[in-house]
Amino acid sequence: MKTLNLEINYTEYSSLDEMSAEDQELVRAAVEAQKTSYAPYSKFNVGAAVRLDDGTIVKGSNQENSAYPSGLCAERTAMFSANATYPGRAMVGIAIAGGFEGGIDNAPCSPCGACRQVMAEYQTLGKRNMAVIMVGASKIWKFEKVEDILPFIFGSFNEKK
Repeated sequence: MKTLNLEINYTEYSSLDEMSAEDQELVRAAVEAQKTSYAPYSKFNVGAAVRLDDGTIVKGSNQENSAYPSGLCAERTAMFSANATYPGRAMVGIAIAGGFEGGIDNAPCSPCGACRQVMAEYQTLGKRNMAVIMVGASKIWKFEKVEDILPFIFGSFNEKK
């Protein structure tokens, strides 16, 4: 038997001004995407923005439905739209911002497990890391790759049999 440790590295920013211009642009796009959120039930508006390898930014927002769970998270809305509109383009970053009634919560907005797995698959398809930026009003976290937020990614997609 072995006991192993898992270490996750990320950068914490206290303000948007500390980030690169490219990351600031992606965060602003995620915040802007919140405005298109349809969240009459939870009142929690989420916006996401995906940067493709050519610099294109695709936005998405959460879309709720009274026939729960027929809605969709902002992250998957953005990623699915990006892949449908720009097939074959690698996704190199995603920013997520969320809060009640259109605001930004103090804590960074963390994606659900399903969204993390979709990020993992698109990172694999793109054959390069996808940075993940979680936006909060008091701090912003940046992870350099999806494995940093989803260790032990479901891997059967890549297995050769």
